[in-house]
Amino acid sequence: MGNFLPKEPPPPVVLVPPLFDFPPLSARNRMLEPSYNLLFGKLALKCLFEDYFEEARHFSAKFLLKPMDDPHVDLVASVSGALDSEAKGDLVGDALFRWQSDVDDPHTFVDLSVSTSNPVLLMRSSAYYPKYGIGAFAIYPLLSKKNEKLSEEYGIMGLRYGSTNLSLGATVSPFTTKDELPKSAWLVSKMGRLTVGVQYEPLCDKSKDSEKYTDLRNWSCAAGYGVGSRSPLSPSFNFGLELARSSQFIASFYQHVVVQRRVKNPFEENEVVGITNYIDLGFELQTRVDETKTSENFKDSSLQMAASWQANKNFLLKGKVGAQSSTFSLAFKSWWKPSFAFNISATTNHSTRQTAYGFGLRVDNLREASYQRADPNFVMLTPNKEHLAEGIVWQMGKRPMFQSDVDAGNFTELPKELRPPQKIL
Repeated sequence: MGNFLPKEPPPPVVLVPPLFDFPPLSARNRMLEPSYNLLFGKLALKCLFEDYFEEARHFSAKFLLKPMDDPHVDLVASVSGALDSEAKGDLVGDALFRWQSDVDDPHTFVDLSVSTSNPVLLMRSSAYYPKYGIGAFAIYPLLSKKNEKLSEEYGIMGLRYGSTNLSLGATVSPFTTKDELPKSAWLVSKMGRLTVGVQYEPLCDKSKDSEKYTDLRNWSCAAGYGVGSRSPLSPSFNFGLELARSSQFIASFYQHVVVQRRVKNPFEENEVVGITNYIDLGFELQTRVDETKTSENFKDSSLQMAASWQANKNFLLKGKVGAQSSTFSLAFKSWWKPSFAFNISATTNHSTRQTAYGFGLRVDNLREASYQRADPNFVMLTPNKEHLAEGIVWQMGKRPMFQSDVDAGNFTELPKELRPPQKIL
């Protein structure tokens, strides 16, 4: 008799695709950078303004490969060059071999990098102990064709402490002959949604040894306001103000928006009624507040805006507008592994009104995000008034209720690439 009972229809679902690149490559080296340089939405803005934007009349190809039998090591190789004789720039290639102790934790690693543009075999290493919040890192050249002041230019060692509300650290150059102790130092504190920080970096050689710490040109300070859990499924907003070396004022904001739109895809299941989209907006204004002298460390006042829209797991649209040019980019990523990402960029010069194109290719098997169609790991139930009016019965517990978990701050059941980063400032 059970066969004659009416079956409950499957609940409508909304697909949640993985991000195009998560985590971004720049996030893997965050332990080598002062926390001051990464907060206030700077890392997200860097990815928004740079990723998948190719230089006009240039091409680039990047290969991100990981062996199947050893997930602790990977290789990132890239090559770039000009497409025609009018574009400036020779063929440039670089490679980076990396060993990471924990596959899911990028904070402890050792890598070796070499580039044709800079003939130096560079070693970088970082060790971080999350139980105590203490980390150490070093950058040192191993081999080079030119032996002039390599240790002074690249030899850097650093010590840092980080928690959910505090980050402080300092770097030294132990092989330099200059009196630079420390080479840089930073202190960042988070109080609720407000984050403030200060950084010391002596770039003004004219200052005397006794005046380096009192010279305002060696100091930078910033304050930021952020809302959101930093999970891709949760909208976020960051606004920052920075006074760099008492001469340059920087204002920026970054917003991540999560929207859902209806979709009728014949390749998907019938219960798939929508898909989640990611929209990112960014703005950055740099201007000088001290007009008496011109500093070589800072460019002229500039303004740039950018936006990106990830329509699904395969297509990404990006655009940015600056004072000199505007660029539009379209990227397509395959759904098999290793994934292939192709992108084309069109750059329009505002003064000449000429448009030039650039092309990019990426081959990636580093990231764990799945690109299979209707993967149950990326399904999120989203009941609305229309569904309730149709009399659909929602069965709790049969499929992961991602939306309620995100609102409650519980991310343990989410796929790894949809969780917020580790709780470290």
